[in-house]
Amino acid sequence: MTKLRVAVIQAGSSLFDTPETLDRMEAYCEAAAAQGIDLAVFPEAYIGGYPKGLAFGAVLGSRFPEGRDDYLRYWKSAIVVPGLETERIGSFAQRMTAYLVVGVIERDGATLYCTALFFGPDGTLLGKHRKLMPTGTERLVWGQGDGSTIPVFSTEIGRLGAAICWENYMPDLRQSMYARGINLWCAPTVDERDIWQASMRHIAYEGRTFVLSACQFMTRADAPENYVCHQGNNPETVLIRGGSIIVSPLGEIIAGPVYDREAILTADIDLEDIIRAKYDLDVVGHYARPDIFSLRVNDVPQNPVSFSEQAQPVSGSDQSE
Repeated sequence: MTKLRVAVIQAGSSLFDTPETLDRMEAYCEAAAAQGIDLAVFPEAYIGGYPKGLAFGAVLGSRFPEGRDDYLRYWKSAIVVPGLETERIGSFAQRMTAYLVVGVIERDGATLYCTALFFGPDGTLLGKHRKLMPTGTERLVWGQGDGSTIPVFSTEIGRLGAAICWENYMPDLRQSMYARGINLWCAPTVDERDIWQASMRHIAYEGRTFVLSACQFMTRADAPENYVCHQGNNPETVLIRGGSIIVSPLGEIIAGPVYDREAILTADIDLEDIIRAKYDLDVVGHYARPDIFSLRVNDVPQNPVSFSEQAQPVSGSDQSE
């Protein structure tokens, strides 16, 4: 299969209301299925939410009680992977008979991760990618992923992987994914800036890959009333304005960008365009210089504590609410 119809979904979360967000996601998956898509990509932190503008009660050197309450609320809206929520998301993929990539806030014990999940058209959870480097204040509430979750999946629609938001600015990560032969580069994000479009075009052109970037569109009305964000309380205030885009392996925009509304963007693509594009630039092939430069990737899980076979630790994911 070389000719595909792909989609990016520009939509916002119902912040701190994961069941409602899943309902919204289901409706979008049904709408995308009606367009005959083979792959759908949802934004960063779509399930679990991206609490833009929330300070989490912190200043440099101090954390305050209201921030601890905010973190608890955020933790409760996150999901365990795998779990009941991933089973439901898998059912969306199964009903679409399409591959599905979605950004979630993953809960593992008391720690949260910004994660991308991958589902097959039969509803199977194929795997996950945890964001390696949260950006700025995100580091206050998200942990760091490690090299064990940087997958590129070989599927019937091509080699599928993801880099989340500003991870896309990590040259070594990009090179490692190019080396795995990625040709459907998914970029879930909440970066709404115009320069993001230039970055997506650069990655597509550099890696000779299709890039599918899904950004949230979220207003203050998508957050609860008791949400103290610096943008204020006007329900019409746009917190994240979108900018989703699909780019060809020659850096050409083939769908989007779209701003200031929810949307489903689709494009018909031909994977053979990747080989046509690599005719004159293959950064892990004929345009590489391994005699000068090398990159080592540590893909071993980094566990803070190791036990002998006799020990039976309680899994952090089993922590109850």
